[in-house]
Parts: sequence; C-alpha cells; structure tokens
Amino acid sequence: MPMQMPEEALIFVREAGLLRQRRQFSAMLGLPLRIAALPRTRPGQAWVGWGRRPSGLRAQRLAQRSGAGLLLLEDGFLRSFGLGRTGAPPLSLIVDDLGVHYDATRPSRLEHTLEQGDFSEAELAAAERALEMLRRECLSKYNAGLPVPDNAFPPDEERVLVVDQTAGDAAVRYGMADPETFSRMLEAALAENPHATIYVKTHPDVLAGKRAGLLPRVRHPRVKTLTRDWHPADVLRHFGKVYVATSLMGLDALIAGCRVRCFGLPFYAGWGLTQDEQRCERRTARRTLTELVAAAHIRHAVYLDPETGERGDFFAVARHIARQRHALRFWAEAPGAPFSGRVYAFGFRYWKLAHVRPFFGSGVDVRFVRSAARARRLGVSAHDRIAVWGFRERPDVRALADELGLRLVRVEDGFYRSVGLGADFVPPLSQVFDSRGIYFDPATESDLDHILDTADFSARELEQAARLRDFITRERLTKYNVQPPADPPPHPADGRRLILVPGQVETDASILRGCGEVRSNLALLQAVRAENPDAFIIYKPHPDVLLSGRDGGDLDACTKIADAVETGRDILSCIEAADEVHTMTSLAGFEALLRGKTVVAWGQPFYAGRGLTEDRAPRPPHRRRDVSLDELVAAALIRYPRYVPNGEDLACADTALRLLGLRKARPPAWLRLPALARKGLWAGYGILRTFARETGPQAHLLLAELRRLAGMDGKG
Repeated sequence: MPMQMPEEALIFVREAGLLRQRRQFSAMLGLPLRIAALPRTRPGQAWVGWGRRPSGLRAQRLAQRSGAGLLLLEDGFLRSFGLGRTGAPPLSLIVDDLGVHYDATRPSRLEHTLEQGDFSEAELAAAERALEMLRRECLSKYNAGLPVPDNAFPPDEERVLVVDQTAGDAAVRYGMADPETFSRMLEAALAENPHATIYVKTHPDVLAGKRAGLLPRVRHPRVKTLTRDWHPADVLRHFGKVYVATSLMGLDALIAGCRVRCFGLPFYAGWGLTQDEQRCERRTARRTLTELVAAAHIRHAVYLDPETGERGDFFAVARHIARQRHALRFWAEAPGAPFSGRVYAFGFRYWKLAHVRPFFGSGVDVRFVRSAARARRLGVSAHDRIAVWGFRERPDVRALADELGLRLVRVEDGFYRSVGLGADFVPPLSQVFDSRGIYFDPATESDLDHILDTADFSARELEQAARLRDFITRERLTKYNVQPPADPPPHPADGRRLILVPGQVETDASILRGCGEVRSNLALLQAVRAENPDAFIIYKPHPDVLLSGRDGGDLDACTKIADAVETGRDILSCIEAADEVHTMTSLAGFEALLRGKTVVAWGQPFYAGRGLTEDRAPRPPHRRRDVSLDELVAAALIRYPRYVPNGEDLACADTALRLLGLRKARPPAWLRLPALARKGLWAGYGILRTFARETGPQAHLLLAELRRLAGMDGKG
C-alpha cells in the first residue's frame, strides 16, 4: 500500500528545530504545517517529527495517542551544498510514514517500496536521468568538499577505501553496527586485499575536531588516512572497491560503479547490489541500481527549489548544487598547486565587498586585501588563488602572482548587471570570472573565447538560450536598465537607411584594448559616414558622458557629421528603429544582434569575429569558430557569467533575468535611497553577513528578514 499524504501536518509547539524551517518544509511537503500545543487532531492530520530524534519519538507518541497519522522526516540524499552543522538548510527531505530509512530494526516505507518494486515507467526514466546527473556532476549528500588533485594517488597503485563514521551516529546504532564492526571491517580490508593500499576516509566532523571517529588507529605500512576534506564523489573516482558499515558513501560508491562491502545494514544493502556481512529477513527482492535511485531520490524524497523558494524536484536541486560545485572547481582547476580554498582578491571597492563575496562561490574563503604585502602577512601561498577587478592589479600583485606561479583571475560585471548604475552603488546580479583573460581584451584568449571555440552546446542549452533571448527582447532588458522606454525615432521621410552609432566613453578599457585605427567616437562617425554617404545617421552619446562628464570626445564635431543626435530616447528604442548598428565595442552591438539587426563592428568586441557581424577590424587569431546566435547567447549568458539574484547563492540565468525584469518593472524601495545611504546599507549588510557566518542559523534568519524588508530577497 503506497504512502498516503495527509491534508495538514502538525508540529508540536516545543519542536524549535522544525519551527525554524516551517515555511521551507511546508513548501517541500506541499502541506500546510500548523503549530499545535495540544495532542488534539481531526481526520486528515498527521504529526511531524525528525527521525529517531526526540521530535520524531514525540511525534510517534502523539500519533498513537490521538490516532492521527505520522510523518517522519530525515535529510534527503541530495541535501545541500554545505553542511548542516554550518547552517546550510536542507534542500531535500526523505518522508516516511512507517519508520526511518537508516533504522534496520523495523520496516520503513522506503524499504517497503524496494521490496515491492512497483515502479512506474516515468519513475524509472527519471531515475536514469538522475543517475546520469549524479555521475556527471559528482554529486553527494553534502557537496562542499574540494576536488581531488590530479596527483593525489600513485597512478599504478592498487587501493581500497574504508569509510569511517562518527561516534554516536544514529545510522550506526540503528544500522546493526558498533565500534567492533569497524575493527572487523578494517581487518577484512587488509586480509582480503593483501597487495592493496588501504585508505581510510575520515569523516569531515572528525577532521574538524568536532567528533570522534569509530575506526581504530592502527600503525600499518599499508594503511593511510585521507586527511583532506575532499569531496566524496571525487574521491570514489579513484577507487574500485569500498568498505562501509552504514555510511551513505556506500550509495555514492554504487553510483560511481564501485564494488561495495557492507558490514552494517544501510537501506541500500540486502538488495543484491552490495556484498553484505549481515542479512535482513525482510529484504528478499533483488533490485537494480536504477530502482534503488528511483526509490531513494525520486519517490520518497521531496525537494525545495532554492531559486524560487517553492516545491521543486531532484533536477532543480541537482542543477543548483552543481552550479556551486562548478564555481568551487573553477578555482581548483586554475593554474597553481592544489587549491587550499582561499582566494585573495585585489582592487575591489569597499562598498562592493558584501555582495561580491557570494559570486566567488560557496565554500571559498575570500580575503579582500589592498596590497601584496598584506597578502604575504596573511600567509598567501601557491595553494591559494588571486583575483583582481578588471585590470586593477598593481605591479606588486603581478609580481606576487608570478612568484607563486599563479594566473590572475579577472573579475568584471556581467552583461546584464542591475537596475541602476554601479556608480550609484547599485549591486550587481551578474559578474564574470575569467582565468585566461577578460572578454573585452581581444589580445588574449578569454574563457568566453574558449567556450565559443570548444564547447559542444546541448539541445537543452540552445533551447534555454532561445528562451532567454526572447525574454530579454520582450522585457526590453539592458545592462543597467536606467532609461525608461520611449517612442522610437522616426525613419527619415526620404526613405534613407537609418544607421545608429552608439557613443562610448573613450577611456573605457574595451576601447583601449579592443580598437585599432578607429578608437574614438569622432573617428567612428567619420568612418561610418565615409562608407555610407547617403544614410541617415543617428548618434547617441553615452549616458555617462552626458551625465557625469566622462571623456566622450568632441561632441560638437560629432554633431556636425551625424544627421541627428539622440539624448532623450533609450538605447533600445534607437536600436529597434535602426536598420544597422555601427559600433566600436559597445554592448549595444550585442543588444542589436539579439534583436535581429545588422551589426557592423569597427573594433573587436566579444561578439565580433564569429560570423554574426560585419567586421571592419581583423578577426583575432584565437577566435577560430563561427557560431550561431543561440550559441553566442548560451556562452555569453549561461556558461560564462555567474548570477547571484538573492545575495546568497549562485543561480541560473533564467532566475536572475526574471528577477531583473521584476526589478525593472517595480524597483525595490532601497533603490530610491540616495547613493550614500545605499552605500551605508550595503556596508551594514556586509557586517551582518560576517556576523552570521560566525554565529550560525539565528543570525541568518535575521539577515533574511532584513533582506525581505529591504526588498532584496530575490522575489522582486
């Protein structure tokens, strides 16, 4: 009989842990969660508790006393990126109305499902997709561990992994294991693999000194201990045989294709997938790995979409965690010694620090410093990484990077940044991190160039790119979204072609690094007029030139060449009216491509030299491949940038641009504050975030409430 979900769930008033996350749990379960002080219930209600902890035991007693239903919760097998003890909330739960999956002393609903095996075709198909994603992205229950360095293990070594657990772990107690079990397991690994090196995987809590392990410490020439906090799924890629008691790492090992010996009775043992030292009489069926994943990850798990705060599914959570893992792996794969987890960041303005930090990725220790001398005092080494804002590194920073053998990672704002200017202290929703160069410098290959030259874009990515392109044009998004829409400029009455020439700040790095002979607004207008003597040319000066007096060249001379100078209408209205857009390196050229316009590039912007523009400058030699418009969008808006729309975690482009559209339509109240007040707000927010990292979940609740009140909570 399948599990029946109640109409409403009850949390006993004394269960503080459940109450703190009531909203998230309610979203995951798809049920209203009500606080109850008395054991009175009505039909359709169920008491909720946490596993074999006091709240779960109390929920069982209340359910028996009142005759109501029971829901026992436990962390899901794809829980989160960070650890629960560091305050990372669960993104998945295992829901059971019979027992708890790790308790082999009595039945659970998960065990019942595996015994009966009544899986639908849809569940098995979803499980196959989930299995492929778990393997491809190397996902586990927790995912903050560092990647394993390439030279971590000798290449020709025979090795076996033995997994330790912590004293007091309920999964050990209820999984028919004890400290003696771990001694027997280590002895068996040594005896059964006489020529292998036995590696002991220490639990992260033991490495942190918070708990004690269960494996005995032995002095043996073939026993080594893994003392680095490496990601479990990355570790398993280096092993073919794994010994466990009840650790969930045994499930990871099965997914990785390892042979698994179980000395206890975890939920995945007894189904013919593992070599078992113990037998459970209730488990008589034989199951495939796909069926095991269907039960554990699809049927009995519920998920919270971390980007919407609503009920999600396995794939939404897996993509979210994979995104955080990619950011961490980015630093580990950058040139240098094995990554320590620390990044020294130079050239970042003080007011940005609070909201820039999340872009570096969860699990990265970012240290903002002003000089190489300060970094040396903090102990910078070849195991760390160095990031700089744009080209703001001083000579001492370049010398430090050369000394340590590190390549500078350059950071810049993304192509769709915010509603408002950075000069007005408006924080960004997107940034780019480039380990090769930077997108506006065609002299060297950038990560964006590398993606466009080598990537094999999936059909899903191209569909997402087309969807983004449609959304951007429909919502009329730009990088800063500061000018209100206006009626497009009229076409000339004599029917001449209308050419738009967007002006730029002539000291902009993209012009200094990406232009040849044509490197000023006046030179651009002269070249366009010489090539198109009969066209109607509209020149639109850059807003920063008009508003803040930045260097835009001789405006009077430009006015004499153009047929019209547009200062009132927004750039999109001008692009939409134009037949062609001529630019040096302006992002307006990219906006025009998205809207199907002919674009003539007189410089070498990132979108030129790919077969999409008419190029008047030489094609950079490292741009070797022509691409489609959707491939350009997939690279420039999906793979290359990082998005942090909620101020906390990296998110997908769809979520970030949707939020950008909402903020453009209804700007948050804090955007109406004076610039100095916004600067103070973000400085205070940064102090509170630092406090939250030190004091745990309670401060995170205060932080979330502050963000909600300020309209910065990711929901517009």
